[in-house]
Amino acid sequence: MSAIEKNVNAVRARVNEAACRAMRSPESVTLIAVSKRKPVEEIRRAYDAGCREFGENYAQELLEKAAELADLQLRIHHIGHLQTNKVRALVGKVALFHAVDREALVTELDVRAQAAGVRAEILLQVNVADEQTKSGCQPMALAALLAHANQCAAVDVCGLMTMPPAVSDPNEARGWFRQLRRLRDDLGDPRLRELSMGMSHDFEVAIEEGATMVRVGSAIFGERS
Repeated sequence: MSAIEKNVNAVRARVNEAACRAMRSPESVTLIAVSKRKPVEEIRRAYDAGCREFGENYAQELLEKAAELADLQLRIHHIGHLQTNKVRALVGKVALFHAVDREALVTELDVRAQAAGVRAEILLQVNVADEQTKSGCQPMALAALLAHANQCAAVDVCGLMTMPPAVSDPNEARGWFRQLRRLRDDLGDPRLRELSMGMSHDFEVAIEEGATMVRVGSAIFGERS
């Protein structure tokens, strides 16, 4: 058994335990293996260990890996900040765009998806802590951004995404995760089924607070150089 397979098994066990603590089904949580800056050989090992959902931050790296891994039945998520000039190349190759945070980006996704004859599934990124160094719309602007997306012909908003402030104790992030869940619930839109929140250091707390997708990199692939 490879180190990556052992790591995947350990992370899945922790996901299952966190879901059970929250009185949820483990199947309600999608594990996204964040493979940015990792070679395709390691992605293949994670695939062999049962991972099917992978997260990439950078457009060019995502496209190159998608081509090299075309023989596998995997879904690649774009989880990083996205520039509008990268959208055309990514539409049709990305299963879900996690970090959609402004109307111009929503519009570009809609235009390119219509041109390609596909639908763009997206999550709206919310900057719950109002951090100047992070992307994401402000909580007060979320309803307007959602309304704009709902007017688009080829965009499907599936939920919300956030990255809370870096903290040493995962429990310190609990309030930010809870805030995102409450924002989703307050919108009252049944289409917003996904909450993408939680990474290697805090995904268990995120699951306890309602995460349906967790983005786990170093706990699976090891630290990046």
